[in-house]
Amino acid sequence: MKPARAKTPRKPLVKKGSQTNLKDPVGVYCRVRPLSFPDHECCIEVINNTTVQLHPPEGYRLIRNGDYKETQYSFKQVFGTHTTQKELFDVVASPLVDDLIHGKNGLLFTYGVTGSGKTHTMIGSPGEGGLLPRCLNMIFNSIGSFQAKRYVFKSNDRNSMDIQCEVDALLERQKREATPIPKTPSSKRQVDPEFADMINVQEFCKAEEVDEDSVYGAFVSYFEIYNNYIYDLLEEVPFDPIKPKLPQSKMLREDKNHNMYVAGCTEVEVKSTEEAFEVFWRGQKKRRIANTHLNRESSRSHSVFNIKLVQAPLDADGDNVLQEKEQIIISQLSLVDLAGSERTNRTKAEGNRLREAGNINQSLMTLRTCIEVLRENQMYGTNKMVPYRDSKLTHLFKNYFDGEGKVRMIVCVNPKAEDYEESLQVMRFAEVTQEVEVSRPVEKVICGLTPGRRYRNQARGGPTGDELLVADVVLQSFPPLPSCEILDINDEQTLPRLIEALEKRHDLRQMMTDEFNKQANAFKALLQDFDNAVSNKENYIQGKLNEKEKLISGQKLEIERLEKKNKTLEYKIEILEKTTTIYEEDKRTLQQELETQNQKLQRQFSDKRRLEARFQGMVTETSMKWQKECERRVAATQLEMQNKLWVKDEKLKQLKAIVTEPKTEKPERPSRERDREKVTQRSVSPAPVPTAPPIRVRHRRSRSAGDRWVDHKPASNVQTETVMQPHVPHAITVSVANEKALAKCEKYMLTHQELASDGEIETKLIKGDVFKTRGGGQSVQFTDIETLKQELPNGSRKRRSATVTPAQPDGTESEWTDVETRCSVAVEMRAGSQLGPGYQHHAQPKRKKP
Repeated sequence: MKPARAKTPRKPLVKKGSQTNLKDPVGVYCRVRPLSFPDHECCIEVINNTTVQLHPPEGYRLIRNGDYKETQYSFKQVFGTHTTQKELFDVVASPLVDDLIHGKNGLLFTYGVTGSGKTHTMIGSPGEGGLLPRCLNMIFNSIGSFQAKRYVFKSNDRNSMDIQCEVDALLERQKREATPIPKTPSSKRQVDPEFADMINVQEFCKAEEVDEDSVYGAFVSYFEIYNNYIYDLLEEVPFDPIKPKLPQSKMLREDKNHNMYVAGCTEVEVKSTEEAFEVFWRGQKKRRIANTHLNRESSRSHSVFNIKLVQAPLDADGDNVLQEKEQIIISQLSLVDLAGSERTNRTKAEGNRLREAGNINQSLMTLRTCIEVLRENQMYGTNKMVPYRDSKLTHLFKNYFDGEGKVRMIVCVNPKAEDYEESLQVMRFAEVTQEVEVSRPVEKVICGLTPGRRYRNQARGGPTGDELLVADVVLQSFPPLPSCEILDINDEQTLPRLIEALEKRHDLRQMMTDEFNKQANAFKALLQDFDNAVSNKENYIQGKLNEKEKLISGQKLEIERLEKKNKTLEYKIEILEKTTTIYEEDKRTLQQELETQNQKLQRQFSDKRRLEARFQGMVTETSMKWQKECERRVAATQLEMQNKLWVKDEKLKQLKAIVTEPKTEKPERPSRERDREKVTQRSVSPAPVPTAPPIRVRHRRSRSAGDRWVDHKPASNVQTETVMQPHVPHAITVSVANEKALAKCEKYMLTHQELASDGEIETKLIKGDVFKTRGGGQSVQFTDIETLKQELPNGSRKRRSATVTPAQPDGTESEWTDVETRCSVAVEMRAGSQLGPGYQHHAQPKRKKP
C-alpha cells in the first residue's frame, strides 16, 4: 500500500497597513546535488520544477497514526541533479547583477547542511564556474568600456567613496607603482592553473541598458566570520618568522545611512574578471577549512565576498568624472557561503572542531530566529524586536531585511538517507523564509550633464544634428539621378536623360543660390539694424554704467567710513574683552579661594565631629572602666567583710566548743590552727585581712641553693600584688639574656607572664641548667616549670555555703571538716620535683582522710 502524502499547509499572509506592491518575498531556490554513489538510498525526490518531496529512508519511522510521513515543500524554483551552473546563474544571480549595475543592492547566500554542495554552487569547479565567477564576468562584460581609470574612485573607511581628479589619480598610480610593497594584482597576471577554467565562461552575458553617460568602478572585499569574529582575508600582514602576528578581528560599524559595514576591511579596485577572481582566490587560501567525518574540506566559517560598484556621471565635455560626491551611486552585491550545520555525533568533532561546530550552529540558529520573528511581525502585525545583534552574521545583513535590496537564498540539499533529519530542518526553515517580505529599494537617478557619448563630437567641430537635418532636406529636393549604366553601344537615351537631370539640378542650384544671396543680403541688413540697435543700446548702457559707477564710488566712501568706525568699535570691544577677561580671572580666583575655604571648613567640621566621637568613646570607655573598678572594689570589700565575719564565727565556735566540752588531747591542733591562720591571711584584695594573725612564711630551701642563678625578667612583665612572690638570693637580674651573665652562673630562670582562661595573670618560672659548649659559649637546658597564679575565691565560697558540715558523734562540728569546707585555697609545694626559689598558688581544696 502506498503511504499517504501530506503537504504542509501555508498560512495566508495577514498584513496591516502595508502595500504589497512595494514589497517582494525573499526568493528561496532549492538545488539537489547528485548522490556520491548511485547505489546509496535517496530520501529526496523532485516532483516538478517548484516542488520536492521528502520521504523517510528505510528503517526510519515517524510515529503518527502508524504510517510513514511524507512531506512536500514548494520553492520559487527547484533545480535537480542535472542542472548546470549556467541555468542556475541565469535564474538566480543574473537579475541581482543587473540590479547591481543599475544601482541596487543584493544579497545571495547558500544554506544547507555540511557536504550539500554550497561551496560548489558558489565557486564551481574547473571547467564549470560557479555563481561568483559568472557574476564577475557579467559585470565586466557590461561596464568594460565605461570603467574609470584606476584610483579615480577612492574608498574611505566610512563605507563611502571619494572622487579624485585625473591629476591626483595619476599621482596615486605613480606612487603605488614606485612603492616596493606588493602591488594590486593586474589583469595581465595569470590565476592558478588548476582554477583557470573557472573564469573562462564560454557563454557571453551582459546587462541591458547600461548608462553610457556614466563611468564605473568595481571594488571587491573578502572576509570570514569565524567563531563569531570577523577576519579580513585580504589583509596583508608582514610575515615574522620569530614571532608570527595573529590576525586581528574587525568590528562592525554603522555609516551615516544606517548601513552596517566592516570597519577597516580591505577593498581592492579591480578592472577585469581575472583580476577580481585572483583577489578572491588569494583570500580563499586563508579561509579556515578542516577535514571532518562528513566532508573532506568542510568550511569552518561563513565567508562573505562583496562586490561594490561605484557609478558617477560625466561632466559637460563627457571626458572626465563630475567632481560632485553627491552624484555618486554605490551599489553592493554580497555573495555569502554559509558554513554547513552539523551534528557532533555524526562528525565526531572534538576540541577546536567541536567549538567551531557550536559557533556555526549558534549563528545559523540566530538567523532562523530573526527570520521567524520577521515573519511573525509581518503576519500578525506584532512589533517584536528582531535579535540581529545576537550574531555578527545577522547584524551585518540586517539592512537587507529592512529593505536595502533583494534577498535570494539557495537551499542546497544532499539526497542521501543519512542527512534526512538535517534536510528536514533545512526545508522547514526555507518554508518560513519564503513568507518573509522585503521592501523594494528606491530607484536612484543620476543627473548628468552630457546628452550622450555618441554626440560628443559636437564639442569637437563636427556637424550638429540641425546641420545634418538641413542637408538631408536639400538633397531630397533635388531630382533623382537616372541610371548611368550603359549596356549597349547604341544606347542614345541614357546620356541625354543624365544631361537633362544634371541641367535641372544646375538650374535648381542656381535658383537656390540666388535665393540664398537674397536671404543673405536681407540677413545682412537685419544684422546692420541689429548692430545699430546694439550700439544705441550700448550707449544707453554706458550712461547707466557711469551713473552706477558714481553711485558705487559714493558707496565705497561710505563703506570706508563705516570700516573706520567698525575698527574703532572693534578696538573698544577688544578693550572691554580684556577687562572682562581680567574680571573673570579675578572671579575665578575668588571662587577657587572660596572653594578652598569651604573645603577647609568642611575638613575642620569633619575633624571636630571625629574628635567629638572619639572623646565620647573615651568617656564611655572610662566610665565603663571605673564602673568595673568600683564593682571590683565593692566585691573585694564584701569579701573582706565576709572573711571577717567568718573568722569571728570560727572563734565563737571554738570558744563554744571549749566551753561546752573541753578536750584533753588535741595532737593535731597546731597544724589546724596554722591552716586556719593561712586561710584567714589569704585575700583577693591587695591589703591582707587585719584580723588574721601574721604568719611567717617559711621558704623551703632548694637543692640548688648553692648555685648562682641568672634571673631573666623581661621589661614587659607586670608586677602582680600576690602576697607570695618568688625570690632568688644572689642572682644576677637581667632584662635581656646575655653571654656575660650566663658565663658567671650555673642556673637560669625565665619569668614568663600570660593571660589565663579566667582573665587573671599567670606567671611561669621556667628553670634550666647552664652548660659550656665546646666552642666557648653557653647553652641552657630547661628542666622545670613553676607556676604562680592569682585566683578569686568566689566560686569556693559558693561551694562552701552549699556544703553541709558533717556533725561529730557528740553533736559538735568537726574542726577539720569545717576548715576544709570553708577554705578554698591551700598552699602546697610540688611533690616529687626539685623545688627551686619559686612557688605556686593553687585553688585546690584538701580532702579529709577517712
